[in-house]
Amino acid sequence: MKSSFRPLVLTAMAFGLAAAAVAQEVPPAPSPNPEGSQPVPPVETPAPAPVETPAPAPQPAAADGAPAAEAPAVPAMTPDQYINNPEYMLNLDLSTGGRVVIQLYPNVAPNHVERIKQLTRAGFYDGIKFHRVIDGFMAQTGDPTATGQGGSQLPNLKAEFNPTPHLRGTLSMARAESEDSANSQFFIMLQPRFALDRRYTAFGRVISGMQYIDAIHKGEPPEVMSRMVQVSVAADNKPMPPASMLTETVPAPVVAPTVTVDELNAPIRQ
Repeated sequence: MKSSFRPLVLTAMAFGLAAAAVAQEVPPAPSPNPEGSQPVPPVETPAPAPVETPAPAPQPAAADGAPAAEAPAVPAMTPDQYINNPEYMLNLDLSTGGRVVIQLYPNVAPNHVERIKQLTRAGFYDGIKFHRVIDGFMAQTGDPTATGQGGSQLPNLKAEFNPTPHLRGTLSMARAESEDSANSQFFIMLQPRFALDRRYTAFGRVISGMQYIDAIHKGEPPEVMSRMVQVSVAADNKPMPPASMLTETVPAPVVAPTVTVDELNAPIRQ
């Protein structure tokens, strides 16, 4: 019994070693991911080049009350389209004695230029006074109440801040604390003030008649308010008012009562 059991054990061990050798020769089953167990990283592709498309029409607000998206800006005009073009030139006939000609800049502030032209052609600015004039700074007008608190019935404008510098003669829009509160009031620079750049919408500049701006009465408000007798778009070919209308209404000086010699020699009354 003892001798017959040993061959059986040896035979079983031989079969086990053969099976292990065969198992090592079989390749492992392929992984579901050809690159192994780690996921393949995404490949970055260059973004497509931007394509210019026409500006879409303004969309109404969404049903949940969210504001509609703003429409893209209108393409800027080129200088040859507006420089010396009477449609983009403004004539201010002032009570200080003459005509001021302003070149408008629709390339940087198209909505402000359109507003000024619209109010001008409606006669809104005729007769309006310069209610705030600071020597060495600017002359402000465009308020029918001459208080600094008035404006037109049109809605306020969204700011169109731009790189145009506030030089002597620059035309710029007045506003309240809100950037989007400009309406009808504007000011003309008497001297440069670069601190206003990109904070107020500049949209034009005086090209002739600056001496009539310099002659505007100063004050906050001035004791005598100079006024715009007539404002017109140059393309409308409105003639300048007669010289008799381009004058200031200056109040008569107060005359002190005359004192006679007898009154000087009169006894003092107790």
